[in-house]
Amino acid sequence: MSYVTREFVRGGVSLSVRDWGGDGAGVLLLHGLAGHCGEWDGIARRLRGDGYRVLALDQRGHGESERRPEDVSRAACVDDVLGLVEEFGGGRSFVLVGQSYGGLAALLAAARRHPRIAGAVLVEAGPEKSSPEEAAQVVGWLMGWPVPFGSREEAVAYFGGGAVGEGWASGLEERDGGWRPRFDAFVLGHSLGENAFRSWWEEWDAIDVPLLSVLGQHGIIGAEQWDGMARRQPGLRGLCLPGAGHDLHLERPEELYGAVAAFLREVTGP
Repeated sequence: MSYVTREFVRGGVSLSVRDWGGDGAGVLLLHGLAGHCGEWDGIARRLRGDGYRVLALDQRGHGESERRPEDVSRAACVDDVLGLVEEFGGGRSFVLVGQSYGGLAALLAAARRHPRIAGAVLVEAGPEKSSPEEAAQVVGWLMGWPVPFGSREEAVAYFGGGAVGEGWASGLEERDGGWRPRFDAFVLGHSLGENAFRSWWEEWDAIDVPLLSVLGQHGIIGAEQWDGMARRQPGLRGLCLPGAGHDLHLERPEELYGAVAAFLREVTGP
């Protein structure tokens, strides 16, 4: 079972979409910052096998999508999500599944109360802001990669090996004598600006569709943020994977698939 890569143009920005096909209810997969849609391939394949209509987006500035779009605001990313649902959805409703940066896009898209958004799964994502220092730390890490890597194996080792290392290395491309990222760190840094200075609790309160939060025990969502999320959205489902970190979609894909599949059955029917 494979996908077809499609181009989608939104606001003059070219976006790349992996279209896995399917005739059932829709699922749109959204990767994290500096990630790419291929991180979802294993889960996408399983969900397509379950009969869902599955799409995975390379968000603007990432993967095969336009590398240096002028607008990398949260609003632009949400417009991409909703535009994609309208363009490829065939009139069906979609559940959004996003990790980290992609999870925030899913959260904000759900807050728009678009009639084709039926639910959202937020993987290691929430409405609380970060800080300028945290954003600078992330950008510093991205700019500090020792590129070009001499080989893919070298990159896997740098990113910690195992499934996480493989996942990050798969986002690189071989060009100009080595393996390099398919993004511009300055562009991605700019995209973090809003979240470093404001939170999204008002948007969180506006969501009126079913929500599932999947967290890693060693991830970035602390107890205080989780308590606020659950208090302000009483119907929120929650799952914490013991021992997992922020990249739990790479570390524990089978468990995440199981949680997403159960949520989809509940929200969209068998």
